[in-house]
Amino acid sequence: MSNSTDGDIRLTDRAFALFQQILPTRWLSSVVHRIALIRQPAIKNTLIRLFMRGFKIDLSEAEFENPERYETFNHFFTRALKPGSRPLADAPDAFLSPVDGTISQFGPITNGRIIQAKQHDYSLLELLGGDEEAAAQFAGGSFCTIYLAPYNYHRIHMPIGGVLQRWSYVPGRLFSVNSATARALPNLFARNERVNAVFDTEAGPVGMVLVGALFVGSMETVWAGQVTPPHTAGAPAHYRPMRPESLERGAEMGRFNMGSTVILLAPAGRVQWDDALASGHTVRQGQSIGTWSAHGR
Repeated sequence: MSNSTDGDIRLTDRAFALFQQILPTRWLSSVVHRIALIRQPAIKNTLIRLFMRGFKIDLSEAEFENPERYETFNHFFTRALKPGSRPLADAPDAFLSPVDGTISQFGPITNGRIIQAKQHDYSLLELLGGDEEAAAQFAGGSFCTIYLAPYNYHRIHMPIGGVLQRWSYVPGRLFSVNSATARALPNLFARNERVNAVFDTEAGPVGMVLVGALFVGSMETVWAGQVTPPHTAGAPAHYRPMRPESLERGAEMGRFNMGSTVILLAPAGRVQWDDALASGHTVRQGQSIGTWSAHGR
């Protein structure tokens, strides 16, 4: 017997979403961040080992295989990998996965709307914090949303080489971004705190949206350093780089503390997603998830 209503939206999903709306999510995420920075060996080693046991973490690909070598839980969580652990796809026109994660949704941006989950979509303009110039660059384009679970590698890399054109910090809530919340909570990704970046590339403008989430204590970029915390309220802050910030294909562009989501944005006719791509498929950073074209298709 089904326990769902309105198609695929389960009663348990609705209950979880409702519970999150009464939580002090910014405060909880700030507390988690402070705990993640504790250096006292007994505390941080216990946290790391409990996490490894609960999520079955394998450190064989990590820079440090001994968990006690990490200075803090955050150092462990945002751990680097050994060189060569994530080889980049050979094809020069391969559009790379920026992260290890699970494909949530992908497809066209239709009438300025992006699919969140069955029965839910949201505004591209709202996602980009009201930046009309940025949103116009992706009108009629496409998107791909990738969810990072707590056990995934949490550094974010470039899907294609590019020069930073603009970026923004958009304050918001910090709801979970797991599949249950995406099914039940409308406008989720445009409500959560996020960092947006648009790069000029050979395939035209490419957007990367880093979406904060419950217990995501920190988001960083390589050009601005730590963007959050503090988790603020108020209007979005939009920036243009003071000097050229050029990042090569596959280079690190940012990182999360704890799990979250990255949304890729591509202009019309420039990126073709792989035929094998499907919601629920796992991907690894550096593998091809599509092909790009400099002149459109």
